Amino acid sequence: MNIPEVNPAPPLLVVLSGPSGVGKDAALSGLKELARPWHFVITATTRPPRSGERDGVDYNFIDTETFLKMKQRDQFLECAQVYGNWYGVPRSSVRRALKNGKDVILKIDVQGAATVRRLAPEALFIMLLPASYAELRQRLAKRMSDAASDLELRLQTAQQELAAVSKFDYRVINRDGELDRAITDIDAIIAAEKCRVVPRVVQFW
Repeated sequence: MNIPEVNPAPPLLVVLSGPSGVGKDAALSGLKELARPWHFVITATTRPPRSGERDGVDYNFIDTETFLKMKQRDQFLECAQVYGNWYGVPRSSVRRALKNGKDVILKIDVQGAATVRRLAPEALFIMLLPASYAELRQRLAKRMSDAASDLELRLQTAQQELAAVSKFDYRVINRDGELDRAITDIDAIIAAEKCRVVPRVVQFW
């Protein structure tokens, strides 16, 4: 019996999304520690760094004028203004990695995920969820030093974003104290997708 030649699976474009405060940055850091052959796209932002964040590692921190020039030149796959700051995914970084056969991991908000879904519907969309609304409130309250009204705005936005979970391929729950489990779930999802009989083929321009 002749066994047909098995071609390597095409590269995936993985979109990791979720509401503010759900733990996307922490999950991404954990995924990097797995040392898989993935390319992590660094998002550009105009917001100031938080404590412990490093330029060129966590985000590319740039000024608003530079960001808007890049936006005008269509250098972002998707970009949006969120809570007064701009965020954008560099188009060239995604294109180059996919061309080189690497799976690409994007960490973006739910609004950005909707944009990528329109542009690359064959991407793999994973939403990170809190175990409960109360947990999310607690995380945001710990992280934010802003006024109570700003906290409520983020929570209202989070409710709207969580309602979009049905548009994602997978959901992963990030419970307090169980980040490792969430990271393991994301890793397993990507591994399973690489084994699909009919693979996802991302057409990227």
